[in-house]
Amino acid sequence: MILIDLTHTAHTDARTGVQRVCRRLYQTFPAFPGACAVTWDPYLGDWRILGEDERARLASEQPGLRRSASWSWRQRLRGWSGRLLGHPGRALPAATGLIVPEIFSPQTAAAWPSLFPRVSGPRVALFHDALALKRPELAAAKTVARFPSYLRDLLAFDGVAAVSEDSRAVLSDWWRWLGVDRTPELVAISLGIDSPRRDPALARATSTPVVLSVGTLEGRKNHLALFDACESLWSRGLSFELRVIGLAPQPTSNPALARLRQLQTTGRPLRYDGPVDDAMLSAAYHECSFTVYPSLMEGFGLPVLESVSYGKPCICSALGALGESARGGGCLALSDVEAPTLARAIESLLSHAPRRETLASEARARVLRPWTDYTSCLSEWMAGLILRRTG
Repeated sequence: MILIDLTHTAHTDARTGVQRVCRRLYQTFPAFPGACAVTWDPYLGDWRILGEDERARLASEQPGLRRSASWSWRQRLRGWSGRLLGHPGRALPAATGLIVPEIFSPQTAAAWPSLFPRVSGPRVALFHDALALKRPELAAAKTVARFPSYLRDLLAFDGVAAVSEDSRAVLSDWWRWLGVDRTPELVAISLGIDSPRRDPALARATSTPVVLSVGTLEGRKNHLALFDACESLWSRGLSFELRVIGLAPQPTSNPALARLRQLQTTGRPLRYDGPVDDAMLSAAYHECSFTVYPSLMEGFGLPVLESVSYGKPCICSALGALGESARGGGCLALSDVEAPTLARAIESLLSHAPRRETLASEARARVLRPWTDYTSCLSEWMAGLILRRTG
């Protein structure tokens, strides 16, 4: 039995990159025979199997407006009563392995001593990115303060699977800088993405080209540069609509939201939908001419490959993990994602249909790793791990 810790994801409706990865792991459990999702219950004071309400939340397609986790009063009372009456949560099965795909909190890390002894086989964690380490000015202060401890907490695992080669290298360098002699086995296993059903009926013709940008509105996603780039093109008379989809967490989204609203006030064709469900997101990809993912730094960059999977060219950075995702075709990868560079790239695809179609053909031709292949690779790697402890 493989345990998969979904403590945060089971209590949030957010669809950020990490949560989407966790949900897809949950949905592809057949790759892990007998897998079981668990949570640390702070009200019970113990680990337990997810309840029906938590599993329903994981299956829900309704996007949330907040990134933080929330526990219902029913869940809290259930935990409190279990603790007071000495009725523990549903007992965990005998575990032959553990996967922690989330960026876990200090509270969850503090609960590892009560879970690890119950796992006889390999304990592994996924590592997503090191934004708080490499670009602390773009991350939330709370995240920056926590991050060094989080990287040390990863040393407790038998193995760590980074979602890209870039993320693997950053973590390896950090541990080396710390002078750690004996680290978990560290590998890069790139994430999967399921190819969508391309529906010509959804690809309705629009009188004005639509440029789509999907991603959380926060500093590293670089929306301010994107808005400045589009404003420079609009001011020169180029006709297109910019459509933005993504969660706007407070307070990191405030600058981008202020600029967005200012442009809308002046009448610019800028549409913001906030977070959307899968059906609306699919329709947006079908309707757009191409996408722009202006992020400065990512651990992987799901929207890049998501765009490619729909046969839509994507403008993105050529650096780091984004460059890894852009390789293989279908992307206009840039040496920088400052406003002037973005403006030139957007104009080139708006003005030159043959170049846009060449990239679209490359995108349609790419063979992307499906999620079932990712989970199988993860499972096979776990099976060969050498345990770093006996207890």
